[in-house]
Amino acid sequence: MTRAVIFDLDGTLIDSAPDIHGTANTLMTRHGLAPFTPAETRSFIGSGVPHFIACCLRARGRAGDAALKAQLIAEFIESYESAVTLTRVWPGVPEALAALGAEAMPLGICTNKPVRPARSVLAHLALDAHFPVVIGGDSLSARKPDPSPLQAAVAALGARDVVFVGDSEVDAETAARAGLPFALYTRGYRKGPVAAIPHDRAFDDFNALPEIVQSLLS
Repeated sequence: MTRAVIFDLDGTLIDSAPDIHGTANTLMTRHGLAPFTPAETRSFIGSGVPHFIACCLRARGRAGDAALKAQLIAEFIESYESAVTLTRVWPGVPEALAALGAEAMPLGICTNKPVRPARSVLAHLALDAHFPVVIGGDSLSARKPDPSPLQAAVAALGARDVVFVGDSEVDAETAARAGLPFALYTRGYRKGPVAAIPHDRAFDDFNALPEIVQSLLS
């Protein structure tokens, strides 16, 4: 059976926080709410758009406004697909993906970002050719940390021996619930210290990833 690597997207392969911050503040201004700092919106990232919007409204004292929440979710998703211009690939990512591809190792994405914005930003950054499988936050009825999206990505790749690479507590829990080894990228959007996040290997330089994958799958 095939060995494979599956990645989270936001905070793991890409720094999308500036685009997410800009999109959120456009909505806040539109609805007469105070804008956020970059650090605030970054702390909301990781569990999908409904959670992100819920965090925004909670921070502005509007957590109980279900109608506004539904409207903001719809408006955010509508804007999200084109919110790519400020997003950057983390250093070393293209080289790491090429090295893994040279080992004939199929690659996939498992993200809580909706699938259309995920595919849009991958195409914008010329990363899409690396990923025949993209599972988004709206691909199934459940999102990470439920293991089913990650399990769906594994099945779609036809893989048995898989490493999951992510940057957050949500990703660590997802890997654990799916029974997969987890490599933690430490420069992403985690909420707490590295030592508090269960992981098999941690790294802050993507040049180290191919060797980490080989060791975890050996």
